[in-house]
Amino acid sequence: MTPATRFILIEPSHAGNVGAAARAMKVMGFGDLVLVRPRWPNVLRRQETIQRASGAGDVLAAARCVQTLDEALDGMTHLCATVMTPRDFGPPTFAPREHFAKLLEKPPEMPQGVALLFGCERFGMSNQDVYRCHAALSIPTASDYGSLNLAAAVQLIAYDWRQALQARLGSENPEKNARNSKIRPENMPADAQQLAAMLQHWQSALADIGFLDPATPRKLMPRLHQLFARAAPTHAEIHILRGIARAMQDAARQGGG
Repeated sequence: MTPATRFILIEPSHAGNVGAAARAMKVMGFGDLVLVRPRWPNVLRRQETIQRASGAGDVLAAARCVQTLDEALDGMTHLCATVMTPRDFGPPTFAPREHFAKLLEKPPEMPQGVALLFGCERFGMSNQDVYRCHAALSIPTASDYGSLNLAAAVQLIAYDWRQALQARLGSENPEKNARNSKIRPENMPADAQQLAAMLQHWQSALADIGFLDPATPRKLMPRLHQLFARAAPTHAEIHILRGIARAMQDAARQGGG
């Protein structure tokens, strides 16, 4: 069964781009769109958005606006940032087709939910958001001008993802082929929210035992984020890791080593 797919636009500032992104998704068979802190709270109902969607009104009707990236990532287990240049200490950077082919290489190990993240039109994605992702996708462009319009980037990524799904799984309409896994819940991969909460717990615990100086954290947490992203811990393993963090905090409170 195919992974669920979600397109996430972080702080989009142009209503027309939101509508055009919805249209780009629609023609490739996708319909799950989430906006994080859009410039216009009513962007999904603005006339320019509706006009640029041009037939993708159902995608806009189903879309959600949320205040935090955590909310947008609910249920997603594999996160792909879209970047023009690689980030130090960030996830490895791939061309979209290369990464998608690798991601679908072993069907039993495919992620439950794939989130494709796009930054704001002016600044792109923040380092903090990129650090959370498993992979950074960079669309090959001319070397002297690599800046893509937001909706154009959504169109290209959606096309490559659809092509990869069809080539590997023979899925004509990705959105209508939902995953139906028989894996026990505790053995399912943790989603992005659970991983972020566990890492926040570890950050507090590492500070409590003196391993991390909150005033000068450097790149410890982004490195740990990439480590655990590669490990793809399950629900049960997240509980174990949080238990370790609690034990560290208890030891620190009791004056232990």
